Amino acid sequence: MRKYAHLPETFGAIIAQRPEKFTVSDRVLDPEILIDREGERITATLVGVRTIRGVRHVLSGPSSNHAWVIDGRTLRPLPSDSPKTFNSTLQGLDPTNLSFSEAIQLLRINDTPLTVNATTSFHTEGRIDADRLPDTVEIPGLNADLFPYQAKGVRWMHATIARTGGLILADEMGLGKTLQIIALLLMDPPPFISPALVICPTSLIANWVREIERFAPSLTIEVHRGPRRTGTFRGLQNSNIVIMTYDTMANDIAIISAFEWSWLICDEAQAIKNPDSNRRQAIAAIPRQCAIPMTGTPVENTLLDLWSLMDVAIPGILDGRDDFEKRYPDTLEAAKALASVTDPIILKRRVSEVAGDLPERIDIDLPLDLDDQLVDHYRQVREQTLEKFPVAGALVATLQLQLVCAHPWLRQAGNDDDGEFSEIARSDHIPLVTPKMERTLELLREAFANGHKVIIFALFNRIGDLIREAGSNLPDAYWGAINGSTDQSDRQTIIDEFSDYQGPGCLILNPKAAGAGLNITAATIVIHYTPVWNPALEAQASARAHRRGQTMPVTVYRLYYENTVERVMLDRSAWKQDLGNEILPLSTRDRSDLARALSIQPEAI
Repeated sequence: MRKYAHLPETFGAIIAQRPEKFTVSDRVLDPEILIDREGERITATLVGVRTIRGVRHVLSGPSSNHAWVIDGRTLRPLPSDSPKTFNSTLQGLDPTNLSFSEAIQLLRINDTPLTVNATTSFHTEGRIDADRLPDTVEIPGLNADLFPYQAKGVRWMHATIARTGGLILADEMGLGKTLQIIALLLMDPPPFISPALVICPTSLIANWVREIERFAPSLTIEVHRGPRRTGTFRGLQNSNIVIMTYDTMANDIAIISAFEWSWLICDEAQAIKNPDSNRRQAIAAIPRQCAIPMTGTPVENTLLDLWSLMDVAIPGILDGRDDFEKRYPDTLEAAKALASVTDPIILKRRVSEVAGDLPERIDIDLPLDLDDQLVDHYRQVREQTLEKFPVAGALVATLQLQLVCAHPWLRQAGNDDDGEFSEIARSDHIPLVTPKMERTLELLREAFANGHKVIIFALFNRIGDLIREAGSNLPDAYWGAINGSTDQSDRQTIIDEFSDYQGPGCLILNPKAAGAGLNITAATIVIHYTPVWNPALEAQASARAHRRGQTMPVTVYRLYYENTVERVMLDRSAWKQDLGNEILPLSTRDRSDLARALSIQPEAI
């Protein structure tokens, strides 16, 4: 037992205060400070520790101002200066209502006379904590029925933010992170003077706008991007939510950091994992009340990834970068120690963990915007094609525009009427990674990091080559392809290799060649990279993974550019989750389709 300088000479004070039928021990216990969570509050309490046969028993008294604790019917003394030492250790902090950061800092103290520990309740990981909450939540103005796990997630985020001021939403792809954030914002709509700031990749702006308009129409939106963006911070205070890209944020950080935002939401937050990048340093300068990085892969390479995200969520929670790297080297032991700090403020759930809440198939449309350069290219291709083919121009032009949307490097080959065998003509002024390619890579990165297998359907065979080239820095995975050039005798072999591969994989298929007759239930994620005119073809393609033998929900993504021929194709398909209703007799373009496909056009942003 430790020696203390201020042991009471007698226990008269304790005896005088003791309740009836209580005895007083003459053995002085070791005092500690215990961090606990009580509802939405974090508390610190003075306790005594009694060890019996190697088992610690933590005992508390009437308050932290008492130098004794209660052990059944026995009162056990603490050193007489314990309350004073307790208060000096807290250095003026309110022990009945600590912030999460304050509690973590107390747990890190090494040179205090009192040991500081925390209960298992304090360290409970977000996933477990959320699962204990009610599975419904009433949110006025929300036009959506939340799945039980989503309702629990919104409740958990609302309660956690109240304690911490920040968290990381790391639910797996397909579980509706965007909808949960929208529901959270709707619980207390951000005021115009201090709106919510949503920062995301270019490829996700259209999706955020569409989701907010669909699920929370009462919230107003401002998209801050392009040549028409405001030049003053007052111009950012005209809506509930402001959406912008990471690059725009970094370029306009002077006006963005000129006032305090109510929320800072960072979607696809792996974009700010590099603490040395300009965008990560700019993010750190944004004043905000609450922050939520969103990513399905909070740690991809090193523990420094997590430091970067945590420091955005709760600045300073893991100390500075140098101290962090010394404290948490990239070892398993360090990762476990770090988890005790980070797990309570990370909500990470996998599809397999909430599968009982999900339908067998989850359909997700992902609208995209062409960037300014591609808008000009799209218009140019349309005009040149109509001029070159005045008679058959409508049919030819729609195919050419489909190729542009798939990838602007594609060129129709010879008499290839539907572009299936189009070739690649590289361009110096148009990059490999377009907005659609960027979004595809983001989906693949998260899928691979979580060990999933993915099927990508693309009408044009060379798209597979471009995706694989652009994804050269993705985690290791199986890559395969089946299209019109694949020999029939090789197709099942490729599927078997894909299915048997012990790890993530991507199989890129042409729906015309692999849209029927193949069973690929090893995949739980389907990406339709190019829309099709015939909805039956798309339905058959999705059914390669979503069929008998599949034991997990299948997530089906459809990527398309707004205000382009792809939007017309989707409207024509009349997408429905019921496959029976989806198989329509129409399979070719009619005059109204062609007319709209050639009249609709993207706008520069």
